[in-house]
Amino acid sequence: MSSFLFVLGSSRRDGNTEQLARHAARRLPADVEQRWLWLGDLPLPTFADTRHDDPLPPPAGNEAALLEATLAATDVVIASPVYWYSVSSSTKTYLDYWSAWLRVPGLGFKRRMADKALWGVSVLAERDPAQADPLEGVLRRCAGYLGMRWAGLLLGNGSKPGDVAADTAALARAEDFFAPARV
Repeated sequence: MSSFLFVLGSSRRDGNTEQLARHAARRLPADVEQRWLWLGDLPLPTFADTRHDDPLPPPAGNEAALLEATLAATDVVIASPVYWYSVSSSTKTYLDYWSAWLRVPGLGFKRRMADKALWGVSVLAERDPAQADPLEGVLRRCAGYLGMRWAGLLLGNGSKPGDVAADTAALARAEDFFAPARV
């Protein structure tokens, strides 16, 4: 059975990116489990890579909850607005913790991630979709490094809350964005 983890990296709840992701997720089959986690509810401290000085501490608290949710999913959807041409800071911190999870003894994070698909959903204020190329590059390269299947980026346009509802082209693309998961 498929299980989608939606990692919401916006600074506000129900922002344009989340709205676009939820619009796309409505088309997932009823038997596909959906778990929605807003990173604002599970804040992580800035990642400190101390592996060359001291062993990294075992995951605990919000980190352990995010690790468990990530490993439990068959599909991980990073839903982050474009902030300064890339992912939001909370999303970047979440991805930074993947570095720590690669080093948890006995976890096999890289091996376990290789069976998953990584999707991206984003909204940007610019009209030029190329402004999101760095964001897509970050996600695509993370997928490639871990041997995950890169499933693509759904991109919409909006700035003020609710603007994405006027992006009819993005809403139409959202209708079939997760179609490969329905097969």
